Amino acid sequence: MRFLKRDYFVGVLVASVLGISAAAAAENAFTLTIKDHRFEPAELRVPANQPATLTVKNLDATPEEFESKSLRIEKVIPGNSEATFTLRPLKAGRYKFEGEFHDNTAKGEVIAE
Repeated sequence: MRFLKRDYFVGVLVASVLGISAAAAAENAFTLTIKDHRFEPAELRVPANQPATLTVKNLDATPEEFESKSLRIEKVIPGNSEATFTLRPLKAGRYKFEGEFHDNTAKGEVIAE
């Protein structure tokens, strides 16, 4: 009986933490757009040490690859479509990203503060 109570408590605790984490990511929802092979905004500010959701909308007719080694994201986004990513809680700092297909114009940074 004692083990059942402990297992129940651990289960409730884990569910609570995951629920808070999911709620925090939902509250911290951000959008980047790609238009004319440029990201808008080029600097995206997010809260540090909190999970967030990032949606990248490609408004161009051609595909673009959203790539960020520091964010650990690499994804081709077809033209006129979008992709959504969950960002892990980021330490305060700057995290560069680029559109690999047009890396001369499609550049930006996520700034966690």
